[in-house]
Amino acid sequence: MTDDLEHGGALDQMRLAFPNASEPWIDLSTGINPWSYPVTELAQANLRNLPTTQLYDACRDAMAAAIGAKPNALLLSPGSELIIRLLPDVLQTRRIAILAPAYGDHASSWARAGAEIVQAENPLDYINAVDAIVICHPNNPDGRYFDLDAVEWARKKLAARGGWLIVDEAYAELIPDLSLVSKGGEDGLVILRSFGKFYGLAGLRLGSVLAPSIILEAIARRLGVWPVSGAALEIGTRAYADMAWQAEARKKLLIAARQLDVALESVGVSVVGGTDLFRLVEVDDAHAQFHHLAEAGVYVRRFDWSETHLRIGLPATLEAQDKLIGALTLSAGLGAQRR
Repeated sequence: MTDDLEHGGALDQMRLAFPNASEPWIDLSTGINPWSYPVTELAQANLRNLPTTQLYDACRDAMAAAIGAKPNALLLSPGSELIIRLLPDVLQTRRIAILAPAYGDHASSWARAGAEIVQAENPLDYINAVDAIVICHPNNPDGRYFDLDAVEWARKKLAARGGWLIVDEAYAELIPDLSLVSKGGEDGLVILRSFGKFYGLAGLRLGSVLAPSIILEAIARRLGVWPVSGAALEIGTRAYADMAWQAEARKKLLIAARQLDVALESVGVSVVGGTDLFRLVEVDDAHAQFHHLAEAGVYVRRFDWSETHLRIGLPATLEAQDKLIGALTLSAGLGAQRR
């Protein structure tokens, strides 16, 4: 089972790889809200007909209002993943520094484009040696973030010579004060936003990119005429306008993340980072631990860059959390016996 090293969420493949695992599976491999925004009835016209400009504009404006962005600096997209893959072609940058560890598709997308890449714990240190910098803010998987003044300094310095600061804000809904969206549209800045993680509706494939108009136009040409489905636009409009749900969700996720920390630490698992949608933990042998948990029907995220780290999403129920903690307890006992 090696595909899991790239992404989580492949529960069908996990079932094939671990056919004797305890059912039901608990999928904690993604950083997606387990208590999703409630979707009630959808207008049948938005399923039958092609998306209208009016529907698109309503969703864009609702998103802009919710996150504090200028509508004309924002382009809706079918998630942020596709934009990550389009940026090397759009920006044509050859030397780039990327935060590491971070979401791996940034580095792989630029590598496929033949760019010269530096992966660094602090890519801002390389500002004089590169033409673009990529950071995730807050970062996935460790949750760290940068001083906003330092980020703005980097944007200005890059913009002055035609360079780019690319900020992946996939988890920014959790900590709105960390967002740079108020500067969306300014020179040298590209911001990526994701709907599915915070709202728990990743299957809708809805996101956005904020950038100067010349970049938005270039991306729009590549996305085509109807980049986002009518259903996604309708639900997105509704969810972005529901400020009460957003505020309550932040509170609920904060409490759940802290409760998970307590449970993990009660069985000797060290929490070393994360966000309120996932926790980064340190263990003795992450890949062996991954297999032990999978055999128990618990799917977490492991990494090719670490032998000691796992990422664990929030369990949706107390029963799911108990299954996770039980599997970790059993795994720790088996490890002690082998030693």
